[in-house]
Amino acid sequence: MNLNGYIEALLESLLMISVSGILSILFGFFIAIVLVYTKEKGLKPKPSLYNTLDFFINVFRSFPFIILMFLLFPLSRFIVGTSIGTTAAIVPLTIAATPFAARIIEGSLDTVDPGIIEAAKSFGATNAQIIFKVMLIEALPNLVQGITNIFINIVGYSAMAGIIGGGGLGAVAINYGYYRWENTIMFIIVIMIFAVVQIIQSIGNQIFKLLLR
Repeated sequence: MNLNGYIEALLESLLMISVSGILSILFGFFIAIVLVYTKEKGLKPKPSLYNTLDFFINVFRSFPFIILMFLLFPLSRFIVGTSIGTTAAIVPLTIAATPFAARIIEGSLDTVDPGIIEAAKSFGATNAQIIFKVMLIEALPNLVQGITNIFINIVGYSAMAGIIGGGGLGAVAINYGYYRWENTIMFIIVIMIFAVVQIIQSIGNQIFKLLLR
């Protein structure tokens, strides 16, 4: 295994992490908004809709990622034309991370002081304005921490995806390290994954500190 092989695997992992991270945050944000709107003490309570979404989020979060990836092979094949490779892995990565992202974003929005929301209502703010101009702004530091955790979570998912044909660092670890008893390769991959996590966490921490100033 040469340097180019490690670099290629790293780039594949970064592609999976970045694309699935962005997509899961976008989808998760939409779901979180619906949850915030419809919960019992939300802006527009609809318990049946909230409970339905809450149930499906819990169902998808309870699935072990590797099993979920196997189940989603047909969907990956339908969307990208194949069930193996880096591009194909983005589909299950996104679907697996979206419920987690939705819950994280919902939790961040729930940290906003209800008094601030009531004050916005008293000034005649619409529900959309309360969400986008009040709650999002107030919850931004917590959202940054949550989004950081989402990306770190996807790093772990992407490594598991590599074990069953997803490419990236996980694929190198299993194919060149584990199957060939190359402990050095395994160690290098672990260090690289650790470095990716540390960089993501450091970026998140810096943005969080800037928002608190």
